[in-house]
Amino acid sequence: MIVLKLGGSVVTEKDRPETLDGAALERAADAVAAALADGNADGLVVVHGGGSFGHHHASERGVSTTDGTDDADDVLAIHGAMTTLNRFVLDRLHERDVPAVPVHPFSVAHRDADGTFCLPTDQIATMLGEGFVPVLHGDLIAHAGAGATVVSGDELIAELAAGLEADRIGLCSTVPGVLDADDRVIERIDAFEDVASALGASDATDVTGGMAGKVRTLLELEGRASIFGLDALEAFLEGEEPGTTLE
Repeated sequence: MIVLKLGGSVVTEKDRPETLDGAALERAADAVAAALADGNADGLVVVHGGGSFGHHHASERGVSTTDGTDDADDVLAIHGAMTTLNRFVLDRLHERDVPAVPVHPFSVAHRDADGTFCLPTDQIATMLGEGFVPVLHGDLIAHAGAGATVVSGDELIAELAAGLEADRIGLCSTVPGVLDADDRVIERIDAFEDVASALGASDATDVTGGMAGKVRTLLELEGRASIFGLDALEAFLEGEEPGTTLE
């Protein structure tokens, strides 16, 4: 069982509002379709980030994973942008006969008053059992006492990996792995403190923590996770551990 995250900076041009990176998305869809056809990705869940769709609107309205909104117009703008991007992703997968179906976190997940993120996974497990490829995305979710806040793709990965007992977790990014101060790929990370000084903020608008947030989240998971670039997506789906391994 594989949980795969396609970073928002991979499938969109993140510094241009609501701009799809069509070529990159096509490559990602090709890799997923090939893995399914070869029997290398039975039980696959895909998550994609917000990129220039969700992040742009969330930043403009001051909404993050901790700062919420109770304005329905804000919710519609941010969630609507994400469902638009989700439709692009689904379309590219369907063109390659991938049985992808949407799962919108706004409709199934929430945060408790203390900020705890809750995503029931029984529905997703049933989809997998019926041969579908669930496709989730960064989104807004109802947050008790705070209106609605952002849920990142990285948070979704953590809940999915635990709830579905994923065998492998992969995060496809715009870089070939986690980079050190000299822009060399760090092959293995066992503790965040070992790489904290090398991790900076994202170059474009990101309300969910950038690479540092991704590393923290993946290190908290059971088992191994990989961060790699788009060129290595096919290798990851074939069972390899490209880029940076986190455990």
